[in-house]
Amino acid sequence: MAAELSEELKSFMETGIYRLDGSNVVFIDPVRVLNESYSRFALSPSDYYSRSFAPPKSAFPAEAVPKKRKRKPKPHHDLNERERVAEKRHQEARALLLSAHKALLAAADLLGLLPQVMGGEGSSHGGERAAEKNFVELGNHWKAPFCEITLGLRASNEVDQGSRPRHDVGRAVVSLFNNLIGNETNDDVEAEFQNCCYILPRRSSFHMSSQGFNLIVIDPPWENGSVHQKAAYPTLPNRYFFNLPVKELAHEDGALVVLWMTNREKLRMFVEKELLPGWGVTDVTPFYWLKVKPDGSLICDLDLFHHRPYECFLIGYINVDVDFQCTEKFKYLKSSQVIISVPGAHSRKPPLEKLLLEHIPGPKPAKCIELFARELTAGWISWGNEPLRFQDSLYFLKKTNNWCS
Repeated sequence: MAAELSEELKSFMETGIYRLDGSNVVFIDPVRVLNESYSRFALSPSDYYSRSFAPPKSAFPAEAVPKKRKRKPKPHHDLNERERVAEKRHQEARALLLSAHKALLAAADLLGLLPQVMGGEGSSHGGERAAEKNFVELGNHWKAPFCEITLGLRASNEVDQGSRPRHDVGRAVVSLFNNLIGNETNDDVEAEFQNCCYILPRRSSFHMSSQGFNLIVIDPPWENGSVHQKAAYPTLPNRYFFNLPVKELAHEDGALVVLWMTNREKLRMFVEKELLPGWGVTDVTPFYWLKVKPDGSLICDLDLFHHRPYECFLIGYINVDVDFQCTEKFKYLKSSQVIISVPGAHSRKPPLEKLLLEHIPGPKPAKCIELFARELTAGWISWGNEPLRFQDSLYFLKKTNNWCS
């Protein structure tokens, strides 16, 4: 199969990144990108791409489906000032998004490969999924300080008397909450907590740590009506985010800040006029994440007013004077870009480091941190109240030699 692929598709199967229309449109397979963080394990594509895009099945037999009453059309109303601004932003982004989606639909070879990419090697749990731990609820319980996690540390570099590699597993028991937990080895670590297994990638850690980061990714739990209805996770009022020490976390030689947002115009205005200036973020550029179904079509109509098939995230700099910055150190962001992917679970964002690598200022390799993280990445520090959310072993498979074939 691999011999029949074009060079572009071979590269995509190895890296998870496929550049479409020049350099401003990219299709990304988050599973392949994230799998570079692991040596012995791999994310299960069928578990990552578990969201269903099919219409819900009716609970009635076909002949017994009740007839729907015709809804009266809602009376037309003029947009208020905030809605007009939101619509103006949408129209400004619309041509860019349409062009990006057109480029995807023109990549027939890529679209033909997506069913195989998303199907992977099957589900990791092979049946009914067990209930996942609610780390937010656990962290608020009075017993939280007494919760412990067991790390299985493998000494794979040592050799026994038979000249065969040893895979002895040492065990370290540490407090789970209010503690910096790190995997300092160059191998994956299996961690046990309350009869569940979690996979920690090499050189990763979670909890807050010291300052000096060159890439700071933030996905705040914004107040949102949809999230509130689904009770997906607790949210915070906007004013709370002023207290995030973003400026203090930034490296003195410069940092790139990525802030995920919802499409609410009120939030956009707050972020641009108050929050980013309060953090010291300048030279802001909007990026877009365009969400598509496995067949390449948009997950919903582009022009739906209250439900767009894309999310915006803003990228800016801290401690960077563009006029005096040496262009050889990093490539300054000047224009918006579109990232296209099939979305995973609700609120799970695609990994961005590889796409932004050349735009990160400061020393190399870059030090990276994600605030409000829900998964771990090799070499990163992840901070939040559920950084193990997507590290459950149910999401993983053991890697095989033909994983990327």
